[in-house]
Parts: sequence; C-alpha cells; structure tokens
Amino acid sequence: MIGLISATAAGAAARDRLAASWPDRTRVYDGPVADAVRRAFAECDQLVCFLATGAVVRLVAPLLCGKAADPGVVCVDEAGRFAVSLLGGHGGGANELAREVGELLGAEPVVTTATDAVGVPGLDTLGFPVEGNVAGVTRALLDGEPVSLHTDVPWPLPPLPVAPGGTYAIRLTDRAVEHTEHEVVLRPPSLVVGVGASKGAPVDEVLGLVEGVLREAGLSAQSVAELATVDAKADEPGIIGAAERLGVPVVTYSAAELAAVEVPNPSDAPLAAVGTPSVAEAAALVRGGELLVPKRKSERADGQPARATCAVVRRAARGRLAVVGLGPGARDLLTPRAKEELRRASVLVGLDQYVDQIRDLLRPGTRILESGLGAEEERARTAVAEARRGQAVALIGSGDAGVYAMASPALAEASDDIDVVGVPGVTAALAAGAILGAPLGHDHVSISLSDLHTPWEVIERRVRAAAEADIVVTFYNPRSRGRDWQLPKALAILAEHREPTTPVGVVRNASRPDESRLLTTLAGLDPAVVDMMTVVTVGNTATREIAGRMVTPRGYRWQEEPK
Repeated sequence: MIGLISATAAGAAARDRLAASWPDRTRVYDGPVADAVRRAFAECDQLVCFLATGAVVRLVAPLLCGKAADPGVVCVDEAGRFAVSLLGGHGGGANELAREVGELLGAEPVVTTATDAVGVPGLDTLGFPVEGNVAGVTRALLDGEPVSLHTDVPWPLPPLPVAPGGTYAIRLTDRAVEHTEHEVVLRPPSLVVGVGASKGAPVDEVLGLVEGVLREAGLSAQSVAELATVDAKADEPGIIGAAERLGVPVVTYSAAELAAVEVPNPSDAPLAAVGTPSVAEAAALVRGGELLVPKRKSERADGQPARATCAVVRRAARGRLAVVGLGPGARDLLTPRAKEELRRASVLVGLDQYVDQIRDLLRPGTRILESGLGAEEERARTAVAEARRGQAVALIGSGDAGVYAMASPALAEASDDIDVVGVPGVTAALAAGAILGAPLGHDHVSISLSDLHTPWEVIERRVRAAAEADIVVTFYNPRSRGRDWQLPKALAILAEHREPTTPVGVVRNASRPDESRLLTTLAGLDPAVVDMMTVVTVGNTATREIAGRMVTPRGYRWQEEPK
C-alpha cells in the first residue's frame, strides 16, 4: 500500500489525482502532517509525501529502522515539477515509484542512487536472493574497477560491466558456497524439489527431509524455485507447510502427466496410491532438467516407515529473446517498452546502423553483436543461439520488427526452448501516413517491391490484386540503383484501375532530421525522386487531396462525399 500525505491545497489536488488513478494501491492519510507520516510509515510499503524534502527528512528521521525494513519514500514539490526518490530507492522501490509518479503527474523523476544514475543495475534489485558484500562490489563497479562474473548456472542477467580478473567478483550459483570478503553471491531459482508425502505427513518431516537433502548435496535452499508434487497431494498440509516455510509455491501435476515421465526409481506404492509410479522424481523432472538428487526417503526417529520422499532437479534457465522495433528513427517514436527491453538485454544483436541509433540507451556491460546489410539470417541465428545459452537478448529492427524486419527470420529459427517477446514499433507506413495526412483511413496494404527474396511474378500478382480491389497501397523498398524498373511497372498496373489524378504521397526518411515529403499524383510521380529510404503511398479511387493533405475517407455512411 502507498500512503499519500499532503499539507496544502495544491498538494492535496496532486495527491487526489494519484489516489484516483491508483485506487487499489493508495491510502490517503489526513490530519496533522507529523501524525500522518508516522502512521503511514508504520502501515505502508511506500509513501508519497507532497511536502518539501527537508520537512520529510525531519519527520521520518526518528522513524528509521534500517535499509531492509524502511518503506520507500518519494517527495513531490508544491508545484508538482519533481518527484524525488528520498528513501528506499532500491529496497523500498522508491526509484521506480518516483518514475511512475512522475509519469502520472507530469513531474520529473529525481533519482540519485549511484547505480541508477550511471545505468548499472543494483545487485540487490535483480530479483535473486543476494549474499555478501553488496556495497563493496557495487562501489567497485561504479569506480570502474575490474569485477569478474562467475556463473555456475547459466541465467539471463541484465548487463553488468564485468571483466576478467580483479579483486571483486559476482558469483551466480545454486551451490551452498560461502562468499568471500570481496564477493557477492546471487542465488538463481534453478532448483525444483519434487515431493511425495503420505496422508498426514507432518511439516517437520517433509521440511527436514528437503533441507537435509539439499544440505548433503551442497545446494542452497535459497535457489529452490518450487515444490512439485502430484495434484492429489495439492492440499496435503505437510507439503503446503514446508513450502510456506521455504517461501516457495507448490506446483502440481496430474498423475497421467507424471506417469509419462521416465524416472530411475519407479515404485508400485505411489502407483497404487495416486496412479503414477513416481511422484517425487517425476514431479521434479516433468518440465525437464538435470536430476541432481534421486528419490530420497525421510528417516523417522521411531523407526517407523518414511512418510515423505523428495528428489532435486536443476532446471535450466530459459533464455529470453526480445524482438524490438525501433520505429522509423525519431527518438520520441521509440516506445517506452522498447527502451525498457534495450536496457534489460545483456546481449544486443542488430544491423550496425540501427545499433548506432540507440547505442546511448544501452547499459554499461551490454555485449553488442552488430553486422552489416545482407546478414539478416545470420543475425537471427545469432540472437536465437545467444538466448539458448540462457542470455537476455534484444534483436532490433527498424519500424516494427515484425514488418519486413527481423521477427520473421528469428521466429522461424526459434523453438519452444526459449521465451520470445515481441515489442511493436511505429512502422514506416504509419510514420509516412501521419506526415501525409490520413491516406490509410480505409483498407490498405503494404507491398515490398524488392525481388531479392520474392520473385517478381509473385510481387506483380499482389500489386494487381490490390489494384483490382481498390486498396490503398504503400510500397516499401520501392527503388534502388540496381532495381529501377519495378516501381514504374507497379505504378502502371495501378494506373489500369485508377485515375491519373489519384493522389500519391512520397516520404523520405520519415521522422528523421532530413525528412522530406512530396504530394503528387499517379500520373505526375517521377520515380527518379524515389530511393530505398522512401515509402510511396498510392491512394484508392476515394482518396483526395484536401488542404494539402492526402485523405482517404473512412467510408462511414453519414459522411458526405467530398465536393
């Protein structure tokens, strides 16, 4: 819950805007400000104070308990110009809250945390349990000292400015290792513990077995991602209680799913009881992985039969491939989601000229794999291969990555062993359309005139179909020095079905500093003014030039025909 505190009418107005926008996340604290801050500090995870930072510092100073316990605090000034992350930037989430508040209120977020200021992710914000000298290793990263990264388990991490050797180190491992004085240990959620239990098995027996098996195998309980079992045991108190004490969820599978898993130690007992020859091993292995500890049974002090079994599997991380559309080139047409994915990726793959467009947005430590024109399939294979190695990868393309860009070859290469995320972008057709007016107001189609990968016969058939169907057409890749006849041919096909006065829009380098725009007609277009940096939009029989703009009527019945 986010506590909201204000002292003036202006602050209350901004406070109420926040409360109205986040009704389920916020609680307004009225009354004397000092009392309101004390109550909110004790009851909320975060605070937004519409007060001067100095006043908030004096009010919260006596309430501070420690970095791990204090809520995040954001201050918004009287004029609503700044949202300042004051306390708990990482642990309390105040940095991200300042950005959210700033976006909602139109305020500038002010974040002074050193790692955020230079684009280095905080080691305690990666979503893993962390042990060791976080402050010392972070300081070394910020000071440019060599910090090495050791990964016993491949896992998708954000970019980190690491280097071989050095006094300081970051270690990613699910092993029960002790950290050194100059080391941070990150615990990835790589372990799945399959559990079976007799009816009424006590929590202590189940938990004792799991913790004992992990300890003997030299594995860290902090890397356990889940306890897995058969769905017939979904409500077993001993399993549920053990999971709660470990702080992990219980994941269940049907007996049929588990029976289909090949295991080293099947048994008749679970087959008779729940319909599968294995619970612990099969539940741990059902989604793949390496069996680290085969089935083990609990040991009871009274010598009675065991009531719990468990097995441990290391499940490989799924790499992540984000296919990111950069838009037509202007920075303000690059979506916030695209920026977020670029900062999240530890590996960036792209055409060299596109990499240059966004190089300044990348975090320190991002590994860049760039290549020139004509290497699209190689880039797609490289991006997928890096994701299969457990990396967080961004594959970039101009416009929308799914439109004449990198999504198609990448997804043709990828299988279901990696996670794929598509990030849409503003296409060249949309950018050009906005510059021309509203040429795409009704049905429209985009056709590439490049016959490098598509036979001209196929392209011509598509152009003819669009012409006959009276559909607005945007031509991509319309003309180059080596392909100068395709555009005139396509225009001639359209001219068989449209008047010579049909509006045609030509936009070069849409949204870029050297953008140019030409509005002409089907008969008046000179193909020589067109190149590969241009898109050409040809209207249909309803398209008109109105006040210097290209407009295709939507076709609503209540609209009058243009006079």
